[in-house]
Amino acid sequence: MSSVGDRAVNGKRELTEGLAAQILEHIRGGGLSRGTHLTAQELSERFSVSRFPIGQALQLLAAKGVLTHRPNRGYFVSDVGNASPESLGLAARDDATRVYFSIAEDHLHGRLPDPASEAYLKETYAVTKAQLNTVLGRIAQEGWAERRPGYGWSFSPMLTTPESLEQTYRVRLALEPAALLEPTYRLDPDVAARCREAELRLLAGAIETDSADALHERGVRFHEAIIGASGNPFFLEAVRRINRVRRLLSYRSMVDRQRYRQQCEEHLEILDLLEQRRNEEASQALRHHLQHTIGNLQKIRLILEP
Repeated sequence: MSSVGDRAVNGKRELTEGLAAQILEHIRGGGLSRGTHLTAQELSERFSVSRFPIGQALQLLAAKGVLTHRPNRGYFVSDVGNASPESLGLAARDDATRVYFSIAEDHLHGRLPDPASEAYLKETYAVTKAQLNTVLGRIAQEGWAERRPGYGWSFSPMLTTPESLEQTYRVRLALEPAALLEPTYRLDPDVAARCREAELRLLAGAIETDSADALHERGVRFHEAIIGASGNPFFLEAVRRINRVRRLLSYRSMVDRQRYRQQCEEHLEILDLLEQRRNEEASQALRHHLQHTIGNLQKIRLILEP
């Protein structure tokens, strides 16, 4: 087989293993219980890739015993236990994710040309065309890059400063507490239980061991879960859009993990109030929670600066 063919096969294997590692972290970080149904569509949207490589990653996890495949029904969480990407022989971080963070860091430091050609990006980050397409698709979905007709990609100057990240939290402060007061609000008990399990897992030690990606996803899942229970899809769509675009600076704030214990405790308090149907108090608790987060951003301002 030619060296080009070898690289193509290796690239596909790395993409499959990398996605499998991400799905495993999604299961562990979200506290997804045995029997939880995983759909290729939801995972493809979460990781900004097509359903085909997601399907291959699900097959790999099923072969390793983490998932169970049921004909005509799909894939279900089986036995995660203490499984980790390392213990399953998967890359802890796939090349696509590595390149994503490299591009993010270079963008924050103003090191990317504008526009940047795909040839420049492939050479600079030493990736295949398929890996680059995966990364650029994810970045485009998050809203900080767009394809230039006929020539390369332009990267948005938005969301490259601490002020812009704080502005996203202020929009959330206006939206999220209001969603909890919708007359159609109903939090599914199973969803609440999964959210609680994820927070308790972090308090038990995962705050220090989870990756920045996993920590970010856990926060996103919690807030989208409680907002999604409003019964008003416009709240959820607005919050999802904000969550996509704020990732660029959010991951950098994961360097300081001391504040996460307080965040977990506040999340659990909000869950307690929602499960007791004390939504007015839950709304106030969520407002205070977001205000605390905005205050914490000031404390880590130097980390967020390019």
